[in-house]
Amino acid sequence: MRKLSIFLVMVLIGTTIQAQSTWKSDNAHSKVGFSITHLMISEVEGSFGEFDITATADDNFDDASFDVEIKVASIDTDNENRDNHLKSPDFFDAEKYPSITFKSTSFEKTGDKTFALTGDLSMHGVTKSVNLEGKVNGVITDQRSQKLKAGLKLTGTVDRLEFGVGGDTPTLGDDVEFTVNLEMAQQ
Repeated sequence: MRKLSIFLVMVLIGTTIQAQSTWKSDNAHSKVGFSITHLMISEVEGSFGEFDITATADDNFDDASFDVEIKVASIDTDNENRDNHLKSPDFFDAEKYPSITFKSTSFEKTGDKTFALTGDLSMHGVTKSVNLEGKVNGVITDQRSQKLKAGLKLTGTVDRLEFGVGGDTPTLGDDVEFTVNLEMAQQ
């Protein structure tokens, strides 16, 4: 009976340690960036300044789900004229489609610190399943807040034409590469 009690306590402790909790992006230390080929010879980079990323994960991000909302009007490519064109109906149509969202549907650990993430990306009125690669850079206890903080990186590529963004513009590549560098705080 004593062995069974010790086993049950160990299971309960293990379950508590691996419990799922909510994590929120620290936007001052995070970035949602992208790049696309221009004139088939160079890369133009940009980012979105307003976003909300929430994860439900254990303390090590061995299993996680993500919800992302990006404000299209916050696009920044270091060129105001280009940004305004990207917000127009020619590209994102930010007035009609103000947000880009992503909701993960599956998580698969691929290595000690890496994972594959699949989810539904909604952009410009179109929703498609996309695959992302993820890496956990580390999890620490922040000395100031005494909260757990996690550093992650998500990368992927989407075909903008599948989402109806930009039409068949011959000066732009079809594939948009994106990188999301995240610092998240456990709530």
